[in-house]
Amino acid sequence: MITSKTINFMALRKFFYAVAILLMVGSVVSLAIKQLNLGLDFTGGALVELNYETPPDLEEIRQVLRTEGWSDAVVQNFGASTDVLIRLASDDPNLGGQIAGLIQREDGSAVTVKRVEFIGPQVGEELRDKGGLGMLLAMGGILLYVSLRFQMKFAVAAIVALVHDVIFTLGFFAFFGLSFDLTVLAALLAVIGYSLNDTIVVFDRVRENLRIMRKAELEEVINVSTTQTLARTLATSFSTILVLLALFFFGGENIHGFATALLIGVLVGTYSSIYVSNGLLMTMNLTREDLIPPQIEEAADERP
Repeated sequence: MITSKTINFMALRKFFYAVAILLMVGSVVSLAIKQLNLGLDFTGGALVELNYETPPDLEEIRQVLRTEGWSDAVVQNFGASTDVLIRLASDDPNLGGQIAGLIQREDGSAVTVKRVEFIGPQVGEELRDKGGLGMLLAMGGILLYVSLRFQMKFAVAAIVALVHDVIFTLGFFAFFGLSFDLTVLAALLAVIGYSLNDTIVVFDRVRENLRIMRKAELEEVINVSTTQTLARTLATSFSTILVLLALFFFGGENIHGFATALLIGVLVGTYSSIYVSNGLLMTMNLTREDLIPPQIEEAADERP
C-alpha cells in the first residue's frame, strides 16, 4: 500500500505517455519539414585565420561581416586572444582571401593573414555520417550494457527513453532553426550519458525493491523507488542546470548551441527517466520472474 510519503507517479502515466507521443510526433514533423540548420562543420565553407597585434573586438568583426551579408559567419578566438578564426558557409574556394582582405581594410590595426582554407562539403558529409554512426554505436552499447546488468525489458525502456530525449532535442533545434554543429552533436552524446545515468539509478532501486517488497504490485514498487531517488534526481538536475545557464548566458556564441542542447536534454531527460522509462516497465509487465529464476523464487517461498 502506498504511504503518504510516497508520490504516486504512475497515476499520471497515461497522461505523460500522451505528452511524450505529442513531443515525439512534433519533433519528427519539425525534422521532416524544416530540417536541421546544419552548421559549417557539416556543410563546408571558407576558413580564415587572422593574427592581430592586440586582442580585437570579435563583435566588431561580426558586425563588419553582417554588413557585407555574412550574418551566419562564425567568429572566435583560436588559441591566443590575438588570433581570430572566421568560418563562412560558401562553396567558393577564393572567398577566404576576399574576406581576409575585407577585414584588413575595415580594421585599423595591423592584421596578418595566417591561413586561408576551403573546407569542401564532402568533409562535412563525412563528419555528419561519423557522428550519426557514433550515436548509433552508443545506443547499441547502452542496450547491451543494460541488458547484461539488468534485463531486456529494462534495456528496451532505457533505449526508448533515450531516443525520446534525442529526437525531441533535434526537433527543438529544427523548429527554431538553431545551428546544428559538432558542439551540438557532442551535447547530444552528453545528453545520452546524463539521461542514462539518471535512468540507471531509478532502475537499480526498482530491481532492489522488487526483491524486498515481495507482496507489492509493480506500480507501488515503481512509485516507491522513484520517490526514494527523487531527491537525488532533482539535486543533480538543478546543479547541472545552474552550470548550463551560466554557459548559456556568459559562455559566448561559440558554445551557445552546446549549452542550449544540454539544457533541453537535461530537462527532458529528467522527465523521461521518471515517466517514460518507468511507464514502459509497467506496459511491458515487468515481473519478479524476469529478474529471479523461477526455481529460486519457488525455493524462497517454501522457506518457513
